[in-house]
Amino acid sequence: MTVFVLGGAQTDFGRNYSREGLGVDALMRDAVEAALEDTGVGPDAIDAAHVGNFTAELFSRQGQLGGVLASLHEDLAGVPTARHEAACASGSVAALAATAEIEAGRYDTVLVVGVEQMRNVKGDVAAEYLGCAAWTGREAEDARYVWPALFSRVAEEYEARYGLDRAHLVEVAQIDLDNAQRNPVAQTRGWQLSDAMYAEDDEANAIVEGRLRRQDCGRITDGAAAVVLAGEEAARAWAQRRGVSLDAVPRILGWGHRTAPMVLEDKLRASREGPWVFPHLRQTLEDAWRRAGMQGARDADLLEVHDCFSITGYAIVDHLGLAPPGEAFRPLEEGVFRRDGALPMNPSGGLIGLGHPVGATGVRMLLDGAKQVRGEAGAIQVEGAKRAQTLNLGGSATTTVSFVVGV
Repeated sequence: MTVFVLGGAQTDFGRNYSREGLGVDALMRDAVEAALEDTGVGPDAIDAAHVGNFTAELFSRQGQLGGVLASLHEDLAGVPTARHEAACASGSVAALAATAEIEAGRYDTVLVVGVEQMRNVKGDVAAEYLGCAAWTGREAEDARYVWPALFSRVAEEYEARYGLDRAHLVEVAQIDLDNAQRNPVAQTRGWQLSDAMYAEDDEANAIVEGRLRRQDCGRITDGAAAVVLAGEEAARAWAQRRGVSLDAVPRILGWGHRTAPMVLEDKLRASREGPWVFPHLRQTLEDAWRRAGMQGARDADLLEVHDCFSITGYAIVDHLGLAPPGEAFRPLEEGVFRRDGALPMNPSGGLIGLGHPVGATGVRMLLDGAKQVRGEAGAIQVEGAKRAQTLNLGGSATTTVSFVVGV
């Protein structure tokens, strides 16, 4: 059964809900109400709901987020809900669960919400909380900041296997921050960009851990995103009410989902005899391409990918297969991923420019893909986009999820 994306909404990732005295429930409410308004679907038409979230128990001291969702409107009371956790891929896993229910014929119209509140604690505390997506007690024990340290280790691995030029990491960050200037809900949209921001300058661009500097890093934030998914019968009825053709409604053309062993060093050790640093990530992409009837990344019109760090974006580019393994620098140097390139990457601004509310990111990617292919992405629209691919990672690329959305 085909699963359609009727629409949705995200919160302003530049907004600090914590500073306003608002909690995770307010984030969820804003995203859900805006998504229902965008689609014209009433809360009484929602058959089930799924929430993606990583660490509400730590940041907000709040669990049972399905119950919070059911409290947002009287017509959501009694709706079956579930909460899903897969670190930074939590939102995508929630969306996968929702699509499976629709495909199984259990429900016709399903709401998916991704949410994370992360600006209500100091930075070092947030880093400690986020570190639980690594294997506690087994890796990064000496690191001050777990994730910059682990992804710096990925940069070291690329350097050892293939060589690595910092200029190519800068290109990844610049793509994001340049694109974010156009996005009215991006965390960095008001930043004044300069060459000094990307330099190897310990004041303008300080080292965070190892090889990674400030502008190599994605930005955690308060944020939520929500989408309404529907099966073909419900989508057809919805399209008729809206006066649009079902052919114009975005749908999920393909998906991929793989999970690797937890510890980063185990992943790296296991892959050293093969062409890919993260073979399961490549398999996730291939699964999505196969299900969507695509030959590869070049069949997409744009990408929304999980560049939590510049090296993560570089690694993802490597696994797209636009150049031989280890030669991701080639399409980067050719400008392939720029806004005016052959395959724009992260027109939203990505995790470095738009922001990264962990549990919301996968849902936000799916939403942005749907908006792009229906031609309603506003200032960040990629002209003529008909097929968008997402790639969302959790942990040290432990969980990998990709969606292909198209019309």
